[in-house]
Amino acid sequence: MTRLRALCTAVALVCASGQVFADTASHNASAEAFLTLAHADKLGTPVYAQVQQMFAQRFEQTQAPASKKPLLDTYQAKANAALDQAIGWNKLKPDMVKLYTDNFSESELKDLVAFYQSPLGKKVLEKMPQLTQQSAMMTQAKLESAVPVVNKLLEDMTNELAPAKAAAPAAKKKP
Repeated sequence: MTRLRALCTAVALVCASGQVFADTASHNASAEAFLTLAHADKLGTPVYAQVQQMFAQRFEQTQAPASKKPLLDTYQAKANAALDQAIGWNKLKPDMVKLYTDNFSESELKDLVAFYQSPLGKKVLEKMPQLTQQSAMMTQAKLESAVPVVNKLLEDMTNELAPAKAAAPAAKKKP
């Protein structure tokens, strides 16, 4: 009887672990579907562009002749390969899937997929990069008015602390 109970328990555990694996695979698939719709594979594109621009600017700064352009191309390709090793989608995808499965249930991910497949969701995906950029520009423009005030406050604090700093060594010398 004990053997039968142990065998039943083992079978139940195997079945349960199979269900957990199936649930995990399904949850991961939902996260991948969302990430595909959200074009998460393009997250590194601005970094690649910035690095390419850095190499092009350095090439110009060195006043290299046009005949050296193939050298620039070679180094840009090497930089892209290095970036692929660090932030290529094949490197980011497992971590991104885990990030989303840790923060969203499978049901929530399916709801996100359904939303982003809808006309409004497609519009959000289309408009979001411009909206994010415009929001950042607006914030930056408004922040510029606070910079002088913050710098003045920093200067005032430094000035107030200066006498205390000068007094501290004098106090240590009196023992």
